[in-house]
Amino acid sequence: MSDAAISIRGLSKTYAGGKQALTDVSLDVPRGQILGLLGPNGAGKSTTINILAGLVNKSAGQVSIWGFDIDEHPRNAKRAIGIVPQEIVFDPFFTPFEMLEIYAGLYGVPKKQRRSMELLRAVHLEDKANAWARSLSGGMKRRLLVAKALVHNPPVLVLDEPTAGVDVELRQQLWAYVRELNAAGTTVVLTTHYLEEAEELCDRIAIINHGRVVTNQPTCELLAMAQEKAVSVTVDRDLTAPPAAPCFEKIELKGERTLVITYSKTKVNAGEVLAALQSAGLGIVDVSTHDPDLEDVFLNLTRTPAAA
Repeated sequence: MSDAAISIRGLSKTYAGGKQALTDVSLDVPRGQILGLLGPNGAGKSTTINILAGLVNKSAGQVSIWGFDIDEHPRNAKRAIGIVPQEIVFDPFFTPFEMLEIYAGLYGVPKKQRRSMELLRAVHLEDKANAWARSLSGGMKRRLLVAKALVHNPPVLVLDEPTAGVDVELRQQLWAYVRELNAAGTTVVLTTHYLEEAEELCDRIAIINHGRVVTNQPTCELLAMAQEKAVSVTVDRDLTAPPAAPCFEKIELKGERTLVITYSKTKVNAGEVLAALQSAGLGIVDVSTHDPDLEDVFLNLTRTPAAA
């Protein structure tokens, strides 16, 4: 357990009224990695993060952050983690520099060790250091929240939907900074609905569905779970109906000459699929393939309805 940045064992949460948000969740976040915590809306991601942040009390289970149990050593656990919330919430009557100084003081960071300007520079807000926080754009406020979460130099950073509603340029800047932090040793936990981001950024992915962890494994292994591939083939003549073959899981006719064929990569390969078309007397003009991605795996794993 001491090797994990975050260790969760048997975590459960039941809200007043009987809603079961988490059920026996066990999860380790390895130190130095970027872990994607994914799941549909209402799956339990935010509840998990709020428990880590100390904003929600768990009903059962054990949680430790950087080796500190959140019940036995709450102050040390909170100092080990920085949370970037999904909602943009801060006092609008301070400047960004003042805000970072205040939060550093709340964490007990001595003045000589504070990095307020360094953090503002890192998130491209140095020129707004003395502007009113309420005058910042939505993207700037989002970046300021990242800086605020880092004032006490935590070894663990949690980003809850950090790119929701932001433009492409800001998203790229934010991910570049997250990669820098991770390369310097910071462990990152990321929740996002942009699955292509999780696929590109995360070393490991955990998926929660209906309050339970349905998978937690390296991204490359998770992607390998995708069994179906698709190939789009343009043939040399007009068709009125698609041909049939045992190796096709599904075949659709798009337009008059384009066939979209789905097949199981564990049973056949693309060459066999094309050979089946040629055996049907069709000449092949063009071919393009679609490799299974994280979205395919995600949808497959979260398709299961909630237990009664």
